[in-house]
Amino acid sequence: MSLPKKLPDGFVYVSEICSSIQVDLMYNTDDNFTGSIVPGYKKNVAVMTEKAALQLAKVQDHLSTIGFGLKIKDSYRPQDAILAFKKWSQEPEDFKMKEKYYPNLEKSKLFELGYISEKSAHNRGSTVDLTLVRLQDNSELDMGTIVDFLDDLSHTENQTISEEAKKNRELLKQSMEFYGFKNYYKEWWHYQLNDEPIPATSITEPFNFYVE
Repeated sequence: MSLPKKLPDGFVYVSEICSSIQVDLMYNTDDNFTGSIVPGYKKNVAVMTEKAALQLAKVQDHLSTIGFGLKIKDSYRPQDAILAFKKWSQEPEDFKMKEKYYPNLEKSKLFELGYISEKSAHNRGSTVDLTLVRLQDNSELDMGTIVDFLDDLSHTENQTISEEAKKNRELLKQSMEFYGFKNYYKEWWHYQLNDEPIPATSITEPFNFYVE
């Protein structure tokens, strides 16, 4: 797969920092809560700030010693995608993915409830959605829900999921936190670098580049 010649300063391809991290961008497919490929996602390529990618590589190295690895489901998110999410939430007739991704919520409330954001930290490149895999067969671990399942069951500390899923969520959380990431409590898969190099207060316009 060819990559564009240049990213904005401070951004890198995760594969160039750590090629063993798996990438499966859900918004590059129609298997996501919108049911369509999301604008801005033209290739299955993960982009992050170099600082965040380097820390993520440390998480991968740590997990590999116990037979596990990371699979990225979303990383840098173009502003075009965020605008598309907003438009989708205002289309009351489109419920094709409701049963799989948000069976117990009204799509019009997903922004208000904090599951989708109009000013996403993903846009700054130091936030990542990810899960765990077994290195022996690349199968995903039981995390209690799929990534982007918009429901209380996805809250990291939810106590109604299985003991196995609780253990796996805790493994991911401890590993990510040790290397400088913090979890968003409503989404077990969502992590942001604590000391991100591009904080929200430092930018005036959202980033809107993407892999051509």
